[in-house]
Amino acid sequence: MNSDIFSLKKSIFIFKKELRFFFFSPIAYIFSSIFLVVSGIYFFSRFFLLDQNSMEAYFIALPLVLSFTIPAITMSLFSSEFQNGSYELISTQPVTTLEIILGKFFASTTFVLFALMPTLLYPITLNFIGRIDLGTVLSGYIGSIFLVASLCSIGIFASSLTKNQIVSLVVSLLIMILLNFFLRFIGIIFPVTMNIIDFISSDTHFINMAIGLIDLRDILYFVSLTVIFLYATFIVIENRK
Repeated sequence: MNSDIFSLKKSIFIFKKELRFFFFSPIAYIFSSIFLVVSGIYFFSRFFLLDQNSMEAYFIALPLVLSFTIPAITMSLFSSEFQNGSYELISTQPVTTLEIILGKFFASTTFVLFALMPTLLYPITLNFIGRIDLGTVLSGYIGSIFLVASLCSIGIFASSLTKNQIVSLVVSLLIMILLNFFLRFIGIIFPVTMNIIDFISSDTHFINMAIGLIDLRDILYFVSLTVIFLYATFIVIENRK
């Protein structure tokens, strides 16, 4: 790198560049559409078939749906650049690894949050039909922001490991499934580990916010998880030099 000083302006430039890529990427739109269709089917099936005038079940299922869509959105962030050699060109510019990573991270997180915005119609619809707990809805969406950020950081980390986008997708999917679901099964099989599982499982921390409980410990968990994977990405990228 030609510069070791972090520049917010350079990160914003990369952020805008990557965000334009997402908004003009057919793959990103395809998987965003899949996310909206699947989440919409789940939401309306709970409402019409089970007569549940609540968003709790939707938020509880959200980590699973996002775990299958975010890897497809983030898989090319570094992998495609490694494959076509464009990252070597970028690395010769006066921009640091941290600026590149943060630009890509905020771009992917922003795009996924944009994809989430149409789901705001769900609580609006429910509120017209019958009163809902707006506190739970607000808590669920706040939790969704932190969840999306942590999952995007995992996706970026996986993309930094390989030139192959499919491998990147699989790696990020496995990590997300491990953190969100597999650990819970281990806790059920081995109850003695449940306290440890509850501490390190994303699913546990998100469920608290999904049911309306905003705890600083849950927020710190997702912030820490995001920072850990972004730092791991930084180490991987630096070692590639």
